[in-house]
Amino acid sequence: MIVRRFLLWARTANAEERANGAAALAGAYLRSGMADEDRAEAETALIALIDDPSPRVRRAIAEEVASSPRAPRNLILGLVAEQSDVAALVLAHSPVLTEADLVDAAAIGDMLAQKAIALRPHLPAGVCAALAEVGCEEALVTLAGNRTADIPDFSLERMVERAGDCGVLREALLARIDLPAGLRQTIAARVSDALADFVAGCGWLTPERSARLARESTERVAVALAAGGEDSDAPAIVEVLRAHGRLTPGLMLRSLLSGEPALAEAAFVLLSDLPAGRVAALLRDRRGAGLKALCRKAGLPDSLQPAFAAAIASLNARGFDKGGSGRGIDRSLLREVLIACERLDGAEGHALMGLLRRLDAEAAREEARAMADSLADDAAFAYLVEADPALLVELEIGDIRQAA
Repeated sequence: MIVRRFLLWARTANAEERANGAAALAGAYLRSGMADEDRAEAETALIALIDDPSPRVRRAIAEEVASSPRAPRNLILGLVAEQSDVAALVLAHSPVLTEADLVDAAAIGDMLAQKAIALRPHLPAGVCAALAEVGCEEALVTLAGNRTADIPDFSLERMVERAGDCGVLREALLARIDLPAGLRQTIAARVSDALADFVAGCGWLTPERSARLARESTERVAVALAAGGEDSDAPAIVEVLRAHGRLTPGLMLRSLLSGEPALAEAAFVLLSDLPAGRVAALLRDRRGAGLKALCRKAGLPDSLQPAFAAAIASLNARGFDKGGSGRGIDRSLLREVLIACERLDGAEGHALMGLLRRLDAEAAREEARAMADSLADDAAFAYLVEADPALLVELEIGDIRQAA
C-alpha cells in the first residue's frame, strides 16, 4: 500500500521531489525489511521510474543502487540503457552486471560508458579484450591506467596497434609492470620515431640525422630492456625488432660493446636457427672456435666479423655474463675492438671504423655527463660543509656508527 501511495503522489510532485522520493524508495528497497509483496511492488515502481521525464529521477536511483549487490538486475540493465551520466554510474560500480553485460555495454556504449567500464576494479580479461578492440582512445588510456585490470598480452598489443600514436596511452602502458618486454620495445621505437619526425619537421635536423638519432635511441632502449641474462625477455625483444626491420648487425654489436650480450645472443639464435644451448657454447668459447661459422650462419657481413670476434673475445676475457655498467657503451671493450679493426682497408672497413668511432663519441658523452653530475654533486656538498662545518662531523659520526 505504501508503494502505491508513493506512485499516486509522484503523479503530481515536481522533479526535485520525485528524485528525492525515488532515492528514498530505492534505499528502502535495499536496506529495510519490506514484506515480499511490498518489495515486489517497490521493484516495479523503481523500474517504472526509469521512464520518468526528468533525468534527475533516473540519476537519483542510479546513485542509490549502483554499488549494491541487492539491486534488481532488470533495474540495473534499464539504467545501463539510459543517458551517459546515469549509465556510467552503474557501469563503473554495479556488482550485479556480468562479464557478458559489460562486454555488450562496451560494444554499444559511448566514451563515458567505456571509460566507466575501464575504471572497474579487477576487470576480467574478456572485458579488457573487448575494450581493447572497440574502446575509444580515452577508454584505452583509462584501461591502461587500471592496475587491477587483467589485460591479456594480445589486448595490450591491440591497444598499441589502434592508438599507439597517443602519447598519454604510451605513458600509461609503460607504467604497467606487466607490460611485455617486446611490447615495451615497440612503444619505445614509436616514441623515437615520433620525436625524429617532430625534429625533422621543425627543420632542426636533417631527416637523415634525426633518423639516425632515433635509431640509436631505440637501440639503447633495446639493449637495456634485454639486459639480465637468462632472466631477460631478450628473445621476445629480438622478435619485435626483426618484425619491424630494426634487428641490425649494428644493434647486435652495440649489445656486445655495452657488456650486455643477452640481446646479441638471442639475435644469433634467431638468425642462425641454431639451438640456444649451441649458440651459448659458441659465444662463450674462449678459443673462438666456430665463431666465424656462427656469424656467417646468422647472415652477418664478413666485414663486421673482426669487430664481433674482438668484442666477444674481450667479453670472455672479463667474464661473458658479468654484465655491464648500465651506462651504455663500455669504452674499455670498445677500445680493444678499435685496436683490432683499425687496420682494416676498403670502403667496408672504413664504414665499420666510422660506426665504432660514433659509438666511442657517444660513450665519451655519457662519461662526460656522468662526470659533470659527480663534480656538481661534489661542489654542492662542499658548499654545504662550508656553510655548516658541523655537518661534516655529523656525517663522520654516522659512518662510524654504521661501521660499528
